[in-house]
Formats: sequence, C-alpha cells, structure tokens
Amino acid sequence: VRDAAPPEPGQAIRVFAILNPPPAPASPGAYDFGRTAFFQRIGGVAFGLGESRPAVLPEPPWRLRMVMKVNAFRFDLAKRIVARQGERVGGVAAAMTTGQEAWLDPAQVDVMRDSGLAHILSISGLHMAVVGGFAFFLVRLLIALWPWLALRVPGKKVAAVAGLLAVGTYLVVSGAPPPAERAAITASIAFLAVLLDRQAITMHALAVAAFVVLILQPEAIVTPGFQMSFAATAALVALVEAWPQRPREISAPWPILAVQRVGAWIGAAVLASLVAGAATGPFAMQHFNRSAMYGLAANLATAPLSDFLIMPALALGALLEPVGLGAPFLWLAARGIDVMLAIGEWVAGLPGAVRTIASAPDVVLPIAFIGVLVCCLWRGPLRWLGLPLACAVLVWPRAPTPDLWIGDNGLQAAFVQGREAGIVRPGVRQFAVDVWTRRRGLEAVDRSTEGWTCSRFSCAPREPSGPVALWWGRRAPTPEQLAALCESAEVVSVRTVVRAMPPSCVRRLVLDGLDYARGGAVELKREGPATAWRALWVSDVRGDRPWSRYGETEGQ
Repeated sequence: VRDAAPPEPGQAIRVFAILNPPPAPASPGAYDFGRTAFFQRIGGVAFGLGESRPAVLPEPPWRLRMVMKVNAFRFDLAKRIVARQGERVGGVAAAMTTGQEAWLDPAQVDVMRDSGLAHILSISGLHMAVVGGFAFFLVRLLIALWPWLALRVPGKKVAAVAGLLAVGTYLVVSGAPPPAERAAITASIAFLAVLLDRQAITMHALAVAAFVVLILQPEAIVTPGFQMSFAATAALVALVEAWPQRPREISAPWPILAVQRVGAWIGAAVLASLVAGAATGPFAMQHFNRSAMYGLAANLATAPLSDFLIMPALALGALLEPVGLGAPFLWLAARGIDVMLAIGEWVAGLPGAVRTIASAPDVVLPIAFIGVLVCCLWRGPLRWLGLPLACAVLVWPRAPTPDLWIGDNGLQAAFVQGREAGIVRPGVRQFAVDVWTRRRGLEAVDRSTEGWTCSRFSCAPREPSGPVALWWGRRAPTPEQLAALCESAEVVSVRTVVRAMPPSCVRRLVLDGLDYARGGAVELKREGPATAWRALWVSDVRGDRPWSRYGETEGQ
C-alpha cells in the first residue's frame, strides 16, 4: 500500500489495488515465488493504487483473532525498539527480534549482503541457538550459584526446559517464519536430548531434526534455507566430533592457562566459521549467485558481538520492554549493532568484495550435496574423497550463455555482448533483470541510448537486423508499426496478440502475448542459420504444477 505508515496488524482496511497471481520465475530455473506462495497458502499479490481507508468487517474466527493479537504485539514491540534506537539501528534490531523488516533501509540490506552478514538479519538457526543457549547457560549458572538448590534439582534439565521455553517464545515473537520454525525444531530436539540424558550435539539428533522438519514441511527440501542451515550444522557437528580432546593443564600458571584458552577459542571460532562457510558455499553460489569474498573476515569480526552482546541484550530488552525496563539492554544492543554495521560497511567497500558466479546446471547441486555429506558423515581420512564432489558447483562447466532474454509479457529484454548484458529498458522490471544477469554471470549495462529508437510503446534498433525490438503497449501495433519492428530486428516481442503477420515478419522470430501467457519469460540461443533460434521458456522448466496454473492470463 502507499500509506506513509504501514497499517496496524488486525486493522481492517479498504484499498483499490491491482491483484495478480504470485509472479512466475524471472528466467528459466530461477527462484519460483509462486511455489513458495502455494505452500504458504498465498493466492495472490496486490499493489495498492492509493492510500488505504478504514473498513468495517465481521468479526473473524477466534484462531485468526489470536494470530492478529500476536502480530499486534510483535508490531508494537518493533515500534518500541525503533523508537528507542532510531531507524538505522532500530530497524536492524527489530528485524533480528521480531522479524519485522518495515524499518530496514534497502541500502543497509545491500551492504550487509555484500559483506556476507545478511544472514544476521533473518531469524534462523544462529538466532535460535544464541537465544536458547543463552537461556540454558543463564539458568544453569543461577542454579549453580545457589548451592542449596543445586543439590536438590537437576540443574542441567531445568536449564533445558528454560531453553525450550526461550526457543518457543522467540518463535512466537518472530512470527514463526519457515526458517525460524526449522531452527526451533532443531534446537528443541537438542534440548529434549538433554532431558532424556542423551548427547545433544550428534549427527543422530541432527538427522531426527531434519526428519521432523521434512515431515512437517516437505517442500523445505528445495529451499536454500533448509539446505544451507542443515549443511552448516552437519559440518559443525562433524568438526566437534573430530576435534581432538587435549588433556587439561593442572599445574601451569594461570596467565599461561588464560592465553592458551583464548588461543583455543580464537582458533575454534576461525575454524568453525571456515567450515560453516565452506559447507554452505555451494548452495549460496547456486541459489544467490553471489560470493562475499571477505565474508569470513566480517563474520569473525562480528560473531563475538552478535553472539555474546547483541542477541542476549536484545532478548533481555524484548523481554523487559513491555514493562518499561528494557531501555538499558536495548541501548547496549544498539551500541553493538552500530559497530556491526560499521564493520559491514567497511568490508562491503573493499575492492572486489562481491563476486558474481553463474549458476551451474541443476544436476550439479545434488552432486555437491552428496560431497558435503561424505565429508561430514564418513569417519577417517576417506571422508576427504567427498571434497571434489563438494566443489562441483564451483568447477563444473557452465551451459552456453543465451544470446537473448525477454521477460514475462515482453516488457523487458536484454542481449548478450561478451560478459555484458545490454538492457533495452533500464529501470523496468529491474529485479527480473538482476536475477537473470546474476544467474548467467553477466554485468547489466544500459544500452538504450546507443543506437536505439524508443517511443512511448516500443523500442527498436536504428540499424537493421538488430538483436531485438519490443512493443509493450496494451493495444496491438498496426501492421505498419509491426512491419517496421520486423525490419529493424531479428527477434520481435509484442505484448499483445498478433492477429496478422506482415510480409517483412515472415523471416523473423515474432513472440506475442499468447507465447508469454503459455511460457512466461524466455531465453533464446541462436542455432545454425540466422533465422534459427532455440527457446527455453520458464514453463519448460517449471512444468505443470498446482502453483503454475493461473487460468486466464493477460494477452489471451
């Protein structure tokens, strides 16, 4: 909506809007928001044409009322945090605490992404582990400090119950997004293992957690969050199991013991970050096509801040803020976030901080996953046989780059020149352009001012036999206009349905509204003669699925 402030959760509003089905992938094989929306029971997306107005509706069912009350509490808590800390820091704190991202600055998100710190903004395994672990160790410490109580209650099990309660509370406050649900399940199984006198950090516990998650959310297996979180956790568990247990020094002076312990902690932190980054690297390259080259250094610098200062302070601040006592803890968290953002901005500004990596063929990611599993599950030196497989995404040859990409409905197009992609309409469907260029490892370049003639409804090359000509008007072009487009380019894209083909279009590839309605976005690769093209449509990769059936579509 276009309101200056977002509507309150549970507030009934009325707004004029354009309602569309969930968008299809921006290019063949790209992220499918429609699939995600289908499993989240989202039937459409809308864009408000004006400000919203209050509406009077019948009272909703009790379950929806409960959800709205929880969301209202989350929204109020997020507003309190932002009011205490300001939008720059408070937006990050609100996202880390409640999952509310309304106050996040997009430029700030880009900086965090380029520095390899974007995972801190989304509530997932790291946050659940810190909150649950903080509650566990705090309760266990308090029990140990009271000898009378420590002799009469099982402190470890009581602390595990406190950890379970902390994880459940954090899940509710965060709005229970799917990554947080998966992390909560994994953390809960670890605490249940403590209650059952089992070892909490084992491959068996991780396997049970993955099994439970897939029973509850079978669609999660194809999501980056599931793949990356369990790959990182498996790698860290394997590291713990392989870590040599050194005998503790008894007679050494305390300064030497302190130096040794600090060195061991630093070494463990460096190795843990390196192992987790290596395990998640193949999935990040394949799904996001970005590699933060200095992400390891940024995470090593910010991990102590986020784990031991920011998250515990935010947890205590959020717990005490409803009664007006959270200010000191929120102030402390804000100082830590300030330092974290400064580190992120410095790292993101370094030369070569981000590298774009083209996606490998779809078969390569399962191969890399098998390699990661072999490295994590196998015992002994033979585990390193999985390392070449784990590197498959990085070293596998890429498919030939297409010569041309045309977006859904023919509203945007890009043509390949070397390692650059010339954009016909800069600023239009920019997200789709970014997705396609990243997947192909290309750099988007504005070519609209170099040899192009554009009007209100069309763009065509000035020289004959250019790469592509576009007509995006909602009314069909006249025969003369269509003939002029065909004379200027080898491929002609028309948003509407073409009823009659002029003679000059016979030897051209003409795509119209019916093609886009059936196929979505398309990649074109020249094959053989000048007029022969191989087309790969989104529908060819997406297939016939419940989330790909929209019925009547624009252009039909």
